[in-house]
Amino acid sequence: MVFAALFATGTQELAGADLDTPAAVHVPEVTWDRHGLMFDGVRTVPVMGEIHYSRLPRGEWEEAVRKMKEGGVTVIATYVFWNHVEEREGVFDWSGQRNLREFLEVCKAQGMPVVLRVGPFCHGEARCGGIPDWFFTKGIKSRSEQPEFLALCERLYRQIFTQVQGLQWKDGGPLLACQFDNEYRGHGSYLVALKEIAEKVGFDLPFYTRTGWPELASPVPFGELLPLYGDYADGFWERSLQPAAGNYYKAFNFKAFRSSTAIATEQLGEQKEQLTKGDEDYPYFTCELGGGMMGAYHRRPFIYPEDAYSLAVVKLGSGSNLLGYYMYHGGTNPESSTGIYLNEVQATPATNYNDLPVKNYDFQAPLGEFGQTYPHYFTLRKLHLFLQDYGSILAPLEARFPAPQDVAKGDDSFLRHSIRQSGDSGFVFVNNYERLQQLSDKRGVRFSLGDVTFPSRKVTVPAGTVCIFPVNISGLRYATAQLIANRDGKIYLEQIPDIPTELAFAGGKTMRDVKAAGPDRPVYGNYYLLTPDQASRLFLEERQAVSTPAVPTFAKVSEAGAPRTITMGVNKAAEEPSDADFGSAAVYMIENLPAPADRAGMLMKIDYRGDVARLYCNGRLIADNFYNGRPMLMGLWRLPSDASTLELRILPLQSDMPVYFPAEADTTPGEELRAIAIHPL
Repeated sequence: MVFAALFATGTQELAGADLDTPAAVHVPEVTWDRHGLMFDGVRTVPVMGEIHYSRLPRGEWEEAVRKMKEGGVTVIATYVFWNHVEEREGVFDWSGQRNLREFLEVCKAQGMPVVLRVGPFCHGEARCGGIPDWFFTKGIKSRSEQPEFLALCERLYRQIFTQVQGLQWKDGGPLLACQFDNEYRGHGSYLVALKEIAEKVGFDLPFYTRTGWPELASPVPFGELLPLYGDYADGFWERSLQPAAGNYYKAFNFKAFRSSTAIATEQLGEQKEQLTKGDEDYPYFTCELGGGMMGAYHRRPFIYPEDAYSLAVVKLGSGSNLLGYYMYHGGTNPESSTGIYLNEVQATPATNYNDLPVKNYDFQAPLGEFGQTYPHYFTLRKLHLFLQDYGSILAPLEARFPAPQDVAKGDDSFLRHSIRQSGDSGFVFVNNYERLQQLSDKRGVRFSLGDVTFPSRKVTVPAGTVCIFPVNISGLRYATAQLIANRDGKIYLEQIPDIPTELAFAGGKTMRDVKAAGPDRPVYGNYYLLTPDQASRLFLEERQAVSTPAVPTFAKVSEAGAPRTITMGVNKAAEEPSDADFGSAAVYMIENLPAPADRAGMLMKIDYRGDVARLYCNGRLIADNFYNGRPMLMGLWRLPSDASTLELRILPLQSDMPVYFPAEADTTPGEELRAIAIHPL
């Protein structure tokens, strides 16, 4: 619990503290070296989760941050979308859900450090990458060192600084770092210029970052900006309509190469794995490890819990010492004061790459658009508990790759594993999983780390197994179980399904075929063996069951008209329907909504089949969904109190659509509303 403990003695104490007496407040000193971050000289492996504060109603921020913290997130990352706060030139709006300062205060109160991604270009599937529409009327080159552009950046950064003043790390606030721009491939001098502007207006932070992809045309001087990397299980940006498109398979094998060759292929084309000189002198951090994936109109991947967990374990086993998830909490695009939609589409400048939903930015993240927990929230959580308690041990361990680092798609010729060790102690990372591929059971397996070879008898590693085995850690000579936590003198391990649990202790005792006994009964001394579900929910309070209100009724009031013509956009991907197209949609009325007092914490699940669905309340669009086989969701507490009926419009599926649907989706032409259900979050 090193990271949590350090921060608990830092800014957590500041909630309600008198900032006029700084001597009473200890602010941990933050430093870094090639292994990672240190807080007061103690190594940590933080877990960073992305949430976009302006894509979430202000009243939901506190609960969202609390859930992220319960999930094991120790650092929050968030964008400041320029076009969310300056839609009209010269008029900045920091009110409501755009109130950055208030969001930072929420994070401060909950002891959560923040990495602020300040643009000016963010992407984040926002309209024009977050750059306001008015900018493109000026004839100024964006993301350049032109004085006119840098002057606008300075104006933006000065405004952002008004929101963070007094909340920087040195002040005892949560603001730990800033990222400049995003996915930039020009000259490093531009990024340095942004940093100089930020420092000029008052930013003074422990460190600053940039995305480590694509490779810069000219480098940034060493130490100015830490490069952070990413990887995804799939990408909505791929132009292929095949299930396993691109080279995302590479993310499921351990390797020293840090960057991804699969991100932004629609912009960058084919990318080769080439180590950037000097990268090994930086710590290996991620800022965009796929916590899920959005669906574009033309490509709608279905992400599985195993995808996210496997990616995270592979990154740790490859040497990463910061897991940064994009996204960790989904959201909803806010209303525009100018009447435009704030989603990325092919018809706008800067990010004319893909057509994204108008409102929905769920991302299939561990915490979805409405704060709902998806299964990988819990599977990832056990990994995060491990990093809180063992991160200081893991961080300085070097990664070693006894298995091949270069694989073909579906390569099943060896067991994918890596080792992080120092001398005779460390961890063995195992990943017998690849998205949408059926890897085989691996038989006759033993591992070696230093002078330890284990287990005593060869085992079979089943297909789909993803795990971490300790060697000479916490009094264990080795274990074929995964360390989860070390709290109050109790050591918790997870039993790996279908691998016999063998615990060999430093004193010489060995236990074989140990059975899980749960968190309340040790299997030996102070050692507890848990099932995977018990490990995922360790230290979580059981939530009390709540009664659900009556289910709304629905009726079809209008049949769909003639199918629309699906056009291809400027980047050769199918274009999403326009507002006008929904005039020919099938129309359903949803009535008998729960009373306002019964809507808190309730999700409405709309089980439908169709191309795209839009939900309206009092004539206003409040939610939309690109069909991928999963239900459309709506948080009932977000409805106006006077909402008595809702209108659902569904465009029908067509034959031979230029769209990728996952295998689970029923793509029979036509549309239907099958059922509506209400569930608590």
